[in-house]
Amino acid sequence: MTKTPAEVELMAESGRLLASVFTHLDGLPLAGMSTMQVNDLVEAFIVERLGARPASKGQYDYGFVLNSSRNAVVCHGVPSADEILRDGDIVNFDITLEKNGFIADSSKTYLIGEVAAPARRLVQTTYEAMWKGIRAVRPGARLGDVGHAIERHAKRAGYSVVREYCGHGIGREMHEAPQVLHFGKPGTGLKLREGMVFTIEPMLNQGRRTVRTEDDGWTVVTTDNKLSAQFEHTVAVTADGVRVLTLRADEGRVA
Repeated sequence: MTKTPAEVELMAESGRLLASVFTHLDGLPLAGMSTMQVNDLVEAFIVERLGARPASKGQYDYGFVLNSSRNAVVCHGVPSADEILRDGDIVNFDITLEKNGFIADSSKTYLIGEVAAPARRLVQTTYEAMWKGIRAVRPGARLGDVGHAIERHAKRAGYSVVREYCGHGIGREMHEAPQVLHFGKPGTGLKLREGMVFTIEPMLNQGRRTVRTEDDGWTVVTTDNKLSAQFEHTVAVTADGVRVLTLRADEGRVA
């Protein structure tokens, strides 16, 4: 479950490369593009520019390098040539990358063009909630502390937290122990130790927290068709706190 210092450094290299993928996405004119175009551009960037492997492709028979979750899609949205990003949309791109045998996992919700204030508020609050969870990570803390910090921030803003999907340990495999819930009670759950590496990836809904999976077997949507947003980082527990392995260029050391 825990990683050696050398393994954490290898994961940090994967995380650095993955962060550069999002920097590349930041520079694209996303409005008017299809989510399949984004998928293909990301695949080319990871393989040709970074010399790495898109870890999602082929995992669980999934044929793409990212999930594209737009508006009322909570997670696991499948890219499509027919899905065009329009002015006013929000869309989460969830991307994984493997280098030297270790996987990093991160996601970011993008605002497409002129986005209405309620949607912008949801996205900003979701980003803040992720960081509330990250800041709760330290040796001796409990996973319940992380989940509680996220849920408290979301509820104070009037949003619900999706419970069916959670963060996870990560390393040589995309999904390892432990599960990292985005809700919980302080002082409960697994005690964190130096060398643990896992994702924190809350999904917040404007309306009810309930979700359903569409007929494709992948795409998860809100049951009330209200908006959902998500952010994700891969983090490592250090001797005295937390290290964000997928920190992007547009973020500080700890946002």
